[in-house]
Amino acid sequence: MANHQSSEKRIRQIEKRRLHNKYYAKTARNAVRALRKATEKETAQEMFKRVSSMLDKLAKKNIIHKNKAGNLKSKLAKHINSLA
Repeated sequence: MANHQSSEKRIRQIEKRRLHNKYYAKTARNAVRALRKATEKETAQEMFKRVSSMLDKLAKKNIIHKNKAGNLKSKLAKHINSLA
């Protein structure tokens, strides 16, 4: 266990940030999952706007890597275009 006051504070901050990041990453994963299950093109396109914005924000805050966000958006766009 940490002996210095500053290292104890750092541990508290890291844990708080980890939980915060975990929440937003999980929320984005659920949104991506919901978009993949969408069967109507119009609703999928509306969802895609929100999901891509969410992924960009996560990449900007370094919660996920920017390439991962780009890859996910690309695959989701491909999925939406394949819908009838």
